[in-house]
Amino acid sequence: MNAQKDFDATLAAKRATPEYQAAMRAYALAHELGRQVRRVREARGWTQTELARRTGLKPHAISRLEAGDVVPTLTTLERVAAALDAELSVSLAA
Repeated sequence: MNAQKDFDATLAAKRATPEYQAAMRAYALAHELGRQVRRVREARGWTQTELARRTGLKPHAISRLEAGDVVPTLTTLERVAAALDAELSVSLAA
């Protein structure tokens, strides 16, 4: 029973760190970007392979992007947006 309490306390402490919080924000951003790319790609009736061809990326890179497995660079996002004939909008809120 103490082992579980120790584990829970360690996990809670790790989740409270700024590094963990930053990683979770990056994951959420990557997931949302991937969801949006997939939505627009599917609205165009394209496969991941077609989008890859139009962007010059490899199909597995598109798959990873749509799955939220990677945080794409702005250059990659610009390529994807151009291929999809979509507007790339980046904003900061204070």
